[in-house]
Amino acid sequence: MSKVRESSIEMGKEEFRRVGYKLIDDISNFIESIDEKPVTTNETPGELQNKILGNAPLPEEGKSVSELFSSTTDLLFQHSLLNGHPKFLGYITSSAAPIGALADLLAASVNPNVGAQILSPIATEIEKQTIRWLSEFIGVSPVYGGLLVSGGNMANFTAFLAARTAKSPKAIKEDGIQNSPNRLTVYCSKTTHTWIEKAVISFGLGTKSIRWIPTDDFNKMDNKALESTIELDLKNHFIPIMVVGTAGDVSTGAVDDLIGISAICKKFDLWFHIDGAYGAPAAVIPKYKPLFEGIREADSIALDPHKWLYAPLEAGCTLIKNPQHLLDTYSSHPEYYNFDRSGKEKTQNFYEYGLQNSRGFRALKVWLSLQQVGRSGYEKLIGEDIELSEMLFELAKKHPELEAVSQSLSITTFRYNPGSTEYSGNLNMLNENLLNELQTGGQVFLSNAIVNDKYCLRACIVNFRTSQSDIEEIIELVVKLGRKISLRISQT
Repeated sequence: MSKVRESSIEMGKEEFRRVGYKLIDDISNFIESIDEKPVTTNETPGELQNKILGNAPLPEEGKSVSELFSSTTDLLFQHSLLNGHPKFLGYITSSAAPIGALADLLAASVNPNVGAQILSPIATEIEKQTIRWLSEFIGVSPVYGGLLVSGGNMANFTAFLAARTAKSPKAIKEDGIQNSPNRLTVYCSKTTHTWIEKAVISFGLGTKSIRWIPTDDFNKMDNKALESTIELDLKNHFIPIMVVGTAGDVSTGAVDDLIGISAICKKFDLWFHIDGAYGAPAAVIPKYKPLFEGIREADSIALDPHKWLYAPLEAGCTLIKNPQHLLDTYSSHPEYYNFDRSGKEKTQNFYEYGLQNSRGFRALKVWLSLQQVGRSGYEKLIGEDIELSEMLFELAKKHPELEAVSQSLSITTFRYNPGSTEYSGNLNMLNENLLNELQTGGQVFLSNAIVNDKYCLRACIVNFRTSQSDIEEIIELVVKLGRKISLRISQT
């Protein structure tokens, strides 16, 4: 009887080596020449479906792995939006560190389930160390606990549920929110990311539970308005449970007065959560530490290594000052889980720390990058991104046809403004048209922001490939296309 099972999905050593080497060569060439490619090809969904024969039925017979990878690398390299391109400055998606791609290959090869320590012995320890290192990186105590999740939404959700458990009436886990005698309320600035709406809808509080606090001229939460709103809710017998501070607003990069929010949370015994999905890594730079004063007081923090630590998607992170709150929220022990050992050392099972039971090995790419680059290396990379953003702002400020609107961390907002003598139309409409054509043109990719009712072009630099010459060329591209569009609008 044969000891080897015949399997159409297995690959022999030589075939795996041959296909793998070819794939690595193709990826290396792709990375080396990424700046020569268009940022995006602007193909329609229909055109892309034709490329993959989208209406074809499921294949009855299989194909060779070599043939599949040959065609698929071409599909991805030639028909994707390239967020690793040096002129991709849209949203908050970073260029991905090459070591992260190799790490994902290695992690998938072993395929540990990092839900339980017994299923992922070394992977669990690596994730624990990654959490400690991330805590140290942003300047909080290494005793913070947490876990890696898919991204900002899940990082914030994980903390939100821990806050709800910790600050709600104790019977809520058994009786549910519907039996709470008073409405639970949460507080955040009007610029808070949309995750908060998803959270209150998904987890039973409802959108009326959110108190949207106004912001000042710099997009920071008005702490006086926050405090007075909490006091009013208490008088009306609501149950305030948490305040969300922002460390890096998605539109402008603004950082709230975190130390002030912390004092308010202590006064009213509220959970203090910081959404630092984008901006928290900037706390590693000594120059910006005062901006993040108060981060050590947070009960929970969300940050995304796949943003400003340049990890490939997906890699978000939740940090909790007292990890017991995660266990109180998520831990369960069904009889079919034989994950607890009777040894002297207590094991940590990550399924007890969050929503997932089965979990991939996200931590490996972050762990390796932190070692490859080191603290000083990240200080340099993140600092250079901020300097490039400041350069963009200054160039826009000096240009007679551009209006510099805001700059914070690595986000600059600006807009094309030819002046009233040249153009008397709607500037918001002009810049919206300009953004749409920039995004589809393939030379540069920016996103948008509404700042003080102005429709702006928004550049977020979390890209280790972007250079000073890229910034100068982006200014030229924006002005050239802005002139063309304003002339076209004026003639209609």
